[in-house]
Amino acid sequence: MSDAAPAIVSLGARVRQLAATRGERPAVTDHTRSLSWSELNRRTNRLARGLESAGVKQGDLVTLGLPNSVDFIEACYALWKVGATPQPISYRLPTAEAEAVMALAETPILIAGSSLESSRPRFDVASLMALSDDDSDLPDRTAPIFKAPTSGGSTGRPKLILSGGPGVFNPDLPGAYRSTPDDIMLMPGPLYHNGPFTSAIGGLNQGAHLIVMPRFDAEETLRLIALHTATWVYTVPTMMSRIWRLPEEVRAKYDVSSLKTLWHLAAPCPPWLKEAFIRWLGPDVIMELYAGTEAQAVTIISGAEWLEHRGSVGRVTVGEMCAFDGEGHPLPPGETGEIFMRRPAGAPASYHYRGAEARTLPGGWESLGDIGWFDADGYLYLADRRTDMILVGGSNVYPAEIEAALDEHPLVQSSAVIGLPDEDLGARIHAIVQPRTGLTEDALKAHVAERLVTYKQPRTYEFVDENIRDDAGKVRRNQLRAQRLAEG
Repeated sequence: MSDAAPAIVSLGARVRQLAATRGERPAVTDHTRSLSWSELNRRTNRLARGLESAGVKQGDLVTLGLPNSVDFIEACYALWKVGATPQPISYRLPTAEAEAVMALAETPILIAGSSLESSRPRFDVASLMALSDDDSDLPDRTAPIFKAPTSGGSTGRPKLILSGGPGVFNPDLPGAYRSTPDDIMLMPGPLYHNGPFTSAIGGLNQGAHLIVMPRFDAEETLRLIALHTATWVYTVPTMMSRIWRLPEEVRAKYDVSSLKTLWHLAAPCPPWLKEAFIRWLGPDVIMELYAGTEAQAVTIISGAEWLEHRGSVGRVTVGEMCAFDGEGHPLPPGETGEIFMRRPAGAPASYHYRGAEARTLPGGWESLGDIGWFDADGYLYLADRRTDMILVGGSNVYPAEIEAALDEHPLVQSSAVIGLPDEDLGARIHAIVQPRTGLTEDALKAHVAERLVTYKQPRTYEFVDENIRDDAGKVRRNQLRAQRLAEG
């Protein structure tokens, strides 16, 4: 037997491998259709030739604005087979914002439906497929950049985060997000966001069966887990809250005992909600990961660990993290500062920005803008974003803490907290709340008063009908604040 290490292969070659070994087993399923591995390989061969006919070539970044679907997955693998890079955006992005992103990407075409307008040639998957009827294998190519998502930040200026590595599969590396070839993975999160994208593609590359939901729905998520006996699911705290707020008899209708892994990412999870899921599904099922799209460093924590370190997002498993004070000095355990990260010694860069510069300190440290502290055992606890902190009468107030208290009320669907100008205190805390039927401001004030010290309690409340957070659980507090300042 040979002792040679397993070969690293392009993502196009990986699909061919899986088609050869897994054949007619399901690869990807959405609400309308399912493709086997053989079908996925053949269709992406044909689609790749359609992309070439449309002018896409190796090394291009290609903007992809499709909803969660089999089409989205096909487009990604077809791009990798050409040697190009998927550059995903929301299919609901306003035209001006989409154009700014596409200008940064220098994309030759836009892959999208009619919901996205563009000055560039626009194709949906069906029209690209119509450009070729050849579904035989192509010459092997490797995309020099694996992915190029946009930032989830709130600066108002677009930026791309280009992966530091090429579009390849390394069989020596463990499955992304604890996925295995035998997993049945349910993805309710939007694939244009990095966490859903990376974990979904990582699972597919392992050979798992991926089921994508067109959009999150709490009961439908449970129904699909039960229907497919899903073993793995991706969530954000907003999704968890909406599942938990379902009537108990609704949750009890669905058998979710097949779940072996539930990840939650993207936003702070209120401790009461995390405890509820640990009690429901078991501490070994609940997993949390903290990192940026930039991926300089990562923390992970299991539900069992969290019970011993309540509120933590885990210990560093990749790279290094350290809390620094405002003068750039490292802080000891227990002291709160800005969290900086850096790659493992000697490791190549994990990303490159296009349209932005990193916030750095000497020594290779970079910040994503989060505030937090480490305990003596090396567990990280996050407070909030540096740019979202509100200074109230000389005291630092972190919106995430207040939002966690608000969201604990059973009649709150979601919330966001911002600081607005105040002549007396410098800033006043303003709570924007999406209520359920029956919620009153007085009841919410009484609820918050039991949980937060006086200076952290909102001075003003605003009830709104629309979703405050996006499908990935993100909230753009800067945008919410600017809108309210503009309204006077």
